[in-house]
Amino acid sequence: MSSPAAERAWVPLSPRERRVLGVLVEKAKTTPEYYPLTVAAIVTGCNQKSNRDPVTNYDADDVEEVLQDLRHKGAAVMVEAGGRVVRWRHTLYDWLKVSKVELAVIAELMLRGPQTEGDLRNRASRMEPFPDLAALQAVLEALSGRGLVVYLSPPGQKRGVVVTHGLYPPAELEKVRQAFAQAAVADEEEERPARVVVRTEGTTAGGPPAWMAEVAALRAEVEALRGTVEALSTEVRNLKDALGA
Repeated sequence: MSSPAAERAWVPLSPRERRVLGVLVEKAKTTPEYYPLTVAAIVTGCNQKSNRDPVTNYDADDVEEVLQDLRHKGAAVMVEAGGRVVRWRHTLYDWLKVSKVELAVIAELMLRGPQTEGDLRNRASRMEPFPDLAALQAVLEALSGRGLVVYLSPPGQKRGVVVTHGLYPPAELEKVRQAFAQAAVADEEEERPARVVVRTEGTTAGGPPAWMAEVAALRAEVEALRGTVEALSTEVRNLKDALGA
């Protein structure tokens, strides 16, 4: 019995190839009246500051080279409008063997990289509807089984699950896994409750010195403020995404 890897037509893609394909998919779904895209439109789409991570600064030569590479891989084709303007479109439905909603998920991951299921649902909904988180999770499970989605969170984690696409070259995927693992450890250490170590030396019968209690209170207040700032930052980011800012 042949393995899924042996049956698939797609191959790993470079960061630039993923960005160009992500733009082609996004624009085909959100502004179909301008699709297929000219090279100039692809350059603009690659370098826009919203819904992109990281922000890039490609030029026409960069994009032309990437498009030729994608054409040789079978992931994009060149078309002409009126015999004058050269335009490009992706072939990912056949290349990846995916549905419309599956392609929206993969495109969003190509454009922004690893993200939580909640963020991914909000962002991918710009291209295809996801009525609830369960609908997205079903799509992710299907894509994971074909190697097109990778779970970065520990098995069994219920909330804040982070996923990414499976189109990385192996060495790059390993770097992504390591970076996420290190970030997760740092977050755990930051979220641990602050503990005040009270020495028995120098204490009185009434308990630890008053300054120790003040320090503990200040630490608790800082932690509470940090949580408020993070919550507000998330709300602002979601609002910007909703407004397309």
